[in-house]
Amino acid sequence: MVIINASKENATELAYLINLAGEGIPAYLWQDMAEENESPLDVGKRRAAREEGSFSYHNAKICVENHALLGMLISYRQPDPYIIDDILEYPELVRPLIELEARAPGSWYINAIATYKEHRGKGVASMLLAEAEALAKHHSCKLMSLIVASENNTAYLLYKHLGFEAKASLAIIPYPDCAHGGNWVLMTRKI
Repeated sequence: MVIINASKENATELAYLINLAGEGIPAYLWQDMAEENESPLDVGKRRAAREEGSFSYHNAKICVENHALLGMLISYRQPDPYIIDDILEYPELVRPLIELEARAPGSWYINAIATYKEHRGKGVASMLLAEAEALAKHHSCKLMSLIVASENNTAYLLYKHLGFEAKASLAIIPYPDCAHGGNWVLMTRKI
């Protein structure tokens, strides 16, 4: 297994995986952005292929083995200061996430990490998290951050095992096909 930069050609898989990591929130939001005859995942593919924006192939790394994509990571430096004066312009569903992101300004933010189900348990997520740490160090970040659902026990325990600590939480606003209830938890780890 190796970690490489994602490319535009990976846009379809990036859209699928960020929706998986985002517990269905991306597809729920993409349905309102869809143009004629476009599915929510088509919107995600279009957005992943963009040259700009936090969800762009430019911010993505992929784990591959024998030409098969096993998982992906989207990470980048959070703004510092992280100003959220415009938070009411965002859908209510994502406001708790933005509020939590803003509590770790300047950190290296793991926006999304996901592994295809059939490749879980092989160490893909651990490799991708190690890559995120290397990127954070390269960009002189002293703190890594991520947000996870409190009821997503597998992910929460993995992050805790890797040294992340819960720093703040806000209630998850339910949405159709919501995978987990409870709270969104901001977790950080010093580097």
